[in-house]
Amino acid sequence: MARHLETELDSLKRKLLALSAIVEENVGRSVRALGRRDEQLAKELIESDREIDLIEVELEEDCLKILALHQPVALDLRVVIAALKINNDLERIGDLAVNIARRAIDLAKFKPIEAPFDYETMAKRTRAMLRKALDSLIDMDLEAAYEVSRMDDEVDEINKSMYGKVFEKIRENSDDVETLILYLSASRHLERIADYATNIAEDVIYMIDGAIVRHQPQA
Repeated sequence: MARHLETELDSLKRKLLALSAIVEENVGRSVRALGRRDEQLAKELIESDREIDLIEVELEEDCLKILALHQPVALDLRVVIAALKINNDLERIGDLAVNIARRAIDLAKFKPIEAPFDYETMAKRTRAMLRKALDSLIDMDLEAAYEVSRMDDEVDEINKSMYGKVFEKIRENSDDVETLILYLSASRHLERIADYATNIAEDVIYMIDGAIVRHQPQA
């Protein structure tokens, strides 16, 4: 029984890491599609999201099977619970990448304007957070997981400031209101990706040492 559980947990981890790689790639593609207003890249990403959904369902079924058949305890139980939560977070991130891709398709219909806030920095910081969170999962790195929460503060600050910048631009030129709102929507999706990256890092912390750090103030 113990050997079977170990084998299934190893398989579960491999599938989770494979899903992580696909989701991370899709986030990068969505950011590029928006920055370049690349309608074709955006459509390809949207079509590929089905693969993420199928893997997410398979992973959830695997987790439930392990719980039912092996009744894991201690570290093994934490691994399965964290995998269930991370699996869900990854699927949500995939959906947000699709949403950004749809904003790219919509943007392509309007004349190009400069982003009303530092979109490039926000996208870069968000992707760095996701990469760090996934690295903490791959390496079981507790310090890297804690660092993700600290990185989230910068993304939150950019997100807070961009509302005022967008509405200032709208007041300056109401002709660009549709385009500006699309950028506003895309930035909100980036901020949500950063939030889910933080969730993943917190689940890694739980997986490693059993600590529940969600909602705790950062030092």
